[in-house]
Amino acid sequence: MQISQPEQSGGPQAAGLDPAELAAIRTTAAALADAARVETLRHFRRRDLPTDNKAGAGFDPVTEADRGAERIMREILTQRRPDDAILGEEYGHQPGRSGLTWVLDPVDGTRSFMCGAPTWGVLIGVTDARGPLYGLIDQPWTGERFEGGGGHAILTAPQGDSALSVRRDVALDRATLLTTYPDLGSAAETAAFRRLSAQVRLTRYGLDCYAYALLALGQVDLVVEAGLQPHDIVAPIAVIEAAGGIVTDWQGGPAHRGGQVIAAATPALHRAALALLAG
Repeated sequence: MQISQPEQSGGPQAAGLDPAELAAIRTTAAALADAARVETLRHFRRRDLPTDNKAGAGFDPVTEADRGAERIMREILTQRRPDDAILGEEYGHQPGRSGLTWVLDPVDGTRSFMCGAPTWGVLIGVTDARGPLYGLIDQPWTGERFEGGGGHAILTAPQGDSALSVRRDVALDRATLLTTYPDLGSAAETAAFRRLSAQVRLTRYGLDCYAYALLALGQVDLVVEAGLQPHDIVAPIAVIEAAGGIVTDWQGGPAHRGGQVIAAATPALHRAALALLAG
């Protein structure tokens, strides 16, 4: 199943939802995230965690935390939102009738999960035919929940709740850039990333979906990746755009279908980074 591509990029299209519907989506998303927290934490930092390889070549790990969390979230959606479609990393597409699709990644960053590093997360997004409406990035181990959509851009954390807002007025040569892998994919993609990396102050690796959360929090300025799937990026798009940032593909178009993705705190950084990625 492919999510329909909107005609242009922009903020979450929550204007298409009435307040009652948006409130119901937020309540359901919180229930999904709460349930996924319990399930994933049952397995996190287990030394005997069984791991399977989904890849025909290479290594694409999946654990019972991934499968179990998605099963539980699907069960809740079937009960609460039976007319909505579901697109999940582990169990694929389930059609619906409402025009809304819940996009689930039960453990984004399974490799980090396997290593005991708390930079993985649970991703929950909602789209319509135009693109992301709402997103939630949950980090169960730290207790942080990043939520965006419909005028809401909120971090809920043990230290207290706060508004999410991207960092402003940072020049490219003072920016912090994040990506998950030093080699993004093809040789051309890696070379493009290195052109950009050479122009920023600091580049860091390996944070998976937590990198997007940090951008929405105003801690970093750019995230650049390639080879993504819709379940990797739908929720982060909604969170970052609600916090005032920009997410597109490397050509400046919509990114919610995955592939090459750039997230930027400001239009100026976005333009500068796109020019370097294009060579």
